[in-house]
Amino acid sequence: MKLDDPNAAFQPAGGTRAEMKYDAFARAAERAFEEIPPAYREGVDGLTVSRSAHAHPERAGVWTLGECVTESYPSDFGSAETVRSVVVLYWGSFRNLAREDPDFDWDAELWETLTHELKHHLESLAADDGLEGVDYAMDEHFARLDGESFDPWYYRRGEPVPGGGFRFEDHLFWEREWKEAPPARVQIDVGGRPRLVPVPEDLADVHFLVVEDAPADGPEIEVVLVRRVGLRERVGRALKGGSVSLGETLVRMEGQGERE
Repeated sequence: MKLDDPNAAFQPAGGTRAEMKYDAFARAAERAFEEIPPAYREGVDGLTVSRSAHAHPERAGVWTLGECVTESYPSDFGSAETVRSVVVLYWGSFRNLAREDPDFDWDAELWETLTHELKHHLESLAADDGLEGVDYAMDEHFARLDGESFDPWYYRRGEPVPGGGFRFEDHLFWEREWKEAPPARVQIDVGGRPRLVPVPEDLADVHFLVVEDAPADGPEIEVVLVRRVGLRERVGRALKGGSVSLGETLVRMEGQGERE
């Protein structure tokens, strides 16, 4: 079972707060946990709210808000009796993020973290690694932002979106291929409307176009232009020990596209 639409079961109160004290946070977390239908909590032994803050081991300013601690027991079949979990929320991490962001929404972030960790448990029951792919994509995205080496295809570990897109967290990537000559513009869907994005003249094999004027109430949008390489060139590169070239350009949308 997947927690596809948690908002159908519970809507957080919402609203920003300067800081939520530990006791108030723990009570809010317990209320949210109890509001989630029992079917989505099957095999979860409980919720733990820790005062500690968990910083990312390598990336400054990145905090772990929660985790799903899961243990599996040998069995011929997977069920809530063989996969047990405890969801842990780190109040200290929430507090540190809130101090860095004046618009931090405690209730919304609590709900998103709680349901994210419950999905980890449900996917463990189903032997599905979908969220592991999302976590991998986020780590690779941070590596890219920090100027480190990264997997050029990391965005494909997100959830497929009709029309050639991939989404994870608040990031939406539209992949477009080109072969002999790149187009002057590519069309993407932005909030249900076709929009045109300009393409720079000099492109790398995998080129990220970061859309600067994406709607503020939607996900961050990027277009990934991928040069389609023939078999002969692939073999030649492999023999020479070569790899794909990477590029990135900031762009702004140029107008309406045509509905397909």
